[in-house]
Amino acid sequence: MPGKANNIRLTLQNIILCGGSHKEQAEKYRSTLDIILKEQNNDLVEGLQIFIEAIVNENVSLVISRQILTEISSHLMKLPDDVSKAVCHYMLEKVQPRVISFEEQVASIRQHLADIYERNQQWRDAAAVLVGIPLETGQKQYTVDYKLETYLKIARLYLEDDDPVQAEAFINRASLLQAESRNEQLQVYYKVCYARVLDYRRKFIEAAQRYNELSYRNIVHEDERMTALRNALICTVLASAGQQRSRMLATLFKDERCQQLPAVGILEKMYLERIIRRSELRDFEALLQPHQKATTVDGSTILDRAVIEHNLLSASKLYNNISFEELGALLEINPSKAEKIASQMITEGRMHGYIDQIDSIVHFETRETLPQWDKQIQSLCYQVNSIIEQISKAHPEWMTKVMEEQMMS
Repeated sequence: MPGKANNIRLTLQNIILCGGSHKEQAEKYRSTLDIILKEQNNDLVEGLQIFIEAIVNENVSLVISRQILTEISSHLMKLPDDVSKAVCHYMLEKVQPRVISFEEQVASIRQHLADIYERNQQWRDAAAVLVGIPLETGQKQYTVDYKLETYLKIARLYLEDDDPVQAEAFINRASLLQAESRNEQLQVYYKVCYARVLDYRRKFIEAAQRYNELSYRNIVHEDERMTALRNALICTVLASAGQQRSRMLATLFKDERCQQLPAVGILEKMYLERIIRRSELRDFEALLQPHQKATTVDGSTILDRAVIEHNLLSASKLYNNISFEELGALLEINPSKAEKIASQMITEGRMHGYIDQIDSIVHFETRETLPQWDKQIQSLCYQVNSIIEQISKAHPEWMTKVMEEQMMS
């Protein structure tokens, strides 16, 4: 549009030459902007670029430049993404030498540009654009909520790009601010992002605890609370065997809502310390996210490793000692791997016992009788309750009769 472009340049030059009050000049710039916005595609992009170059010139008052750039930003949000993206990048480039004078406008443009990248699932590009906002180093004083929300958005975008390291860096920045915010929605947003970072970083038991906390927040929609509870269950199953996981298993097992979850069968077996066979894990594996299906150093998947450790602890309740060969068969792995995992768990204090390498036997430490007896009673009571529930569902009239008899007695 050579002719149109020249006309726009002349019009913009005349506005400066004619002078007038700030209000009069601003109105002239708005009129010119309205004319440009009626153009289409390439003509529109070129016209806006010429306009932006003129408006950020030092000859134009900062008061006017800031007003008009703010208005351009609002117009860009209504334009097609390809046009808006090209103009946003051009504006950021032209404003850069005087960025301190236009921090508010630049922040708005970067937020909008990040939204465009996010819509197109260009997560890393979206995060990089937001990182460019000088939240801590600029002249403008941003509110705590604005900074917190931006840091959390950056962290979430890096998580979508499977980069938990960068995500954790921005969650740590958000951690310094979240205590100062009174915005309950942002507090929930922070907890969700933090739980996801812990999940990605394979800190499963910490992630499970935070997901479980979220599942009780009334501000969260019921469906999302159940999703958080499901994530808590999955992370608990994937966590390394030990006291922390045992406590979390007990918390979830006693939560009636878990009965609605598809993974309740695995939860029950883990809590009751029963052996889990690999064939029983197929349905559970379908619930895992890609990062939860990664392999560990020894070549096992995260789930395989967690279940092997669980089965090893279960075996320690059944046997006083067991040979490497028999243990490997029980755990469905080779004997040398069974020995290695048992040795590691004993060394880390997650299982009590010792290894006799000469006779190739694992000796499990004898438990005190009373706690073990209590555990067995608890397991028996649970099984009795399960049977009563099944009978009451199949024969509700019988259950009603039993309750009436109890009341009469």
